[in-house]
Amino acid sequence: MATAVDDSRATGSWRAVRRRLLAVWRRSLQVRTVFITLGLSSLAILVIGLYISFSVASNLFQDQRSRVLEASNNATAAAQLILDSSDAADRGSLQLLMKATLDTVTSIAGTNDVALFRDPEAAPSTNAPPDRLSPDLAGVISPELRAQVQQHTERQYWQSVALENSSGGTDPGIVVGSVLQVPAGAGRYELYIGYNLAEAERTLAFMQVTGTVGALALLALLSAITLVVVRGVIEPIRTTASTSRRLAAGDLNVRIPERGEDELASLAASFNGMADSLRERIRELAELSVMQQRFVSDVSHELRTPLTTIRLAGDVLYGQREDFAGPTARTVELLHTQTERFERLLADLLEISRYDAGSVTLTTEPTNLVHLAGDVIESMNGLARERGSELRLEAPGGHLDAEVDPRRIRRIVTNLLGNAIEHGEGRPIVVAVDSNATAIALSVRDYGLGMSPEAAERVFDRFWRADPSRVRTIGGTGLGLAISLEDAVAHGGRLDVWSRPEQGSVFRLTLPRSTHVGGEPAGPGAVVPPLPLEPDDPGAAGPPPTASVGAILPDDDREVHDA
Repeated sequence: MATAVDDSRATGSWRAVRRRLLAVWRRSLQVRTVFITLGLSSLAILVIGLYISFSVASNLFQDQRSRVLEASNNATAAAQLILDSSDAADRGSLQLLMKATLDTVTSIAGTNDVALFRDPEAAPSTNAPPDRLSPDLAGVISPELRAQVQQHTERQYWQSVALENSSGGTDPGIVVGSVLQVPAGAGRYELYIGYNLAEAERTLAFMQVTGTVGALALLALLSAITLVVVRGVIEPIRTTASTSRRLAAGDLNVRIPERGEDELASLAASFNGMADSLRERIRELAELSVMQQRFVSDVSHELRTPLTTIRLAGDVLYGQREDFAGPTARTVELLHTQTERFERLLADLLEISRYDAGSVTLTTEPTNLVHLAGDVIESMNGLARERGSELRLEAPGGHLDAEVDPRRIRRIVTNLLGNAIEHGEGRPIVVAVDSNATAIALSVRDYGLGMSPEAAERVFDRFWRADPSRVRTIGGTGLGLAISLEDAVAHGGRLDVWSRPEQGSVFRLTLPRSTHVGGEPAGPGAVVPPLPLEPDDPGAAGPPPTASVGAILPDDDREVHDA
């Protein structure tokens, strides 16, 4: 069990290290460049090193082989010359002759590893000197080499062998075989001379070690040079990236240092020029925005006085409309209606200018969203009946208080309900309220005309209408949904829309229970909507029948607590 746990920990540790290395590889151009350069350089050095090593080894062996064959040939020729010039006729003199001959061979060949074998097919002779074999050549001379030497007496043959050394190991060597003709009826003898190539092997090993050390030193030098060169190129790129992030974050005065006259300096100059132009353009836009906000605010304030006067005069006329003739009374009613609409438009303009100026503050208090929605439904029930729509309230949750600004939330619900009544085509409208641990949501679902996805993306734009030819029938100003979106964002919430042509629309308001969640300011990503945005019955012509049509939940039901 302990071994399995240790193996699991080792595997997990290796995976963590591998993830960190992969992360460094993906994020650092400098690391990738250095390692790629190092890898390709290592491959090139390895290929070149192997080629040089094999070439040197081959040339060294060929040189040693040529030297050995030449020395062996000279030794064999000298030995045969001694034998041919001798007049030995008995056994004793032949043995002395062979000893002198072998001494000459070892002296000229430069090695003591000599073997002498009488031809197995020669006729028996009592004068023939005995065979001789150096200890180092015991078991080294192969039958194949002897067969070649016996068949071709006029030539010499060689074979690569492994010779034992004093430490118990083996050294590379060459055995060269040839034939000597011994006088006095002794016949032919096979002469084998062994050469130890340990010195050549040590020379080759020294060259290989030297080449390996040189290759490692070259790789280290290449790595250092690549690191320095890449660092010189990467640092300006890093500076540019850091400056771009600071510029994107709003620091319009940050610039890249310009050094030299190369391509990087040209890049820095171009970037700084772009930053200057961007700062100037943003300054102009900011000034225009301030002027626009001030203009809207000033015009709205300036219109309040004449509008108040018009409203007072219109109210007087509206109160006496029954005393006027029919056309005049109708004119007075239109004047009264449009004056009220103008007043609402002016109020919305002032409100939107406050949002633009960033001067909006929330006056929050614990608010029951179910009660608030019920009050709004009750106030708009008459208008809904006039348009043939039924208002339903479904509240499986949301009975606990949320920390919101009730005036602004009431305005959001009123705008959403008014929008649903105007576009609901006289069909039922469902207001749903639900909550979870962090958020409370309210949705308004109508089964009316609906919108295309392209229109739904612009539904919160100011003064935008999906159908410009359609006349507002309940006195909207064109700013209701835009203000509602600003109100939702001011609470740290969000206002979403789902809509399909001929399937109706769903507007969902999601708010945090408190303006702070977990000790941090609430935001759109800090809460999870407890209500779905897309309905379960997108193609339905209306909601399923319930007993609470057009009614508010009873007070007894309002005390239900969230699980």
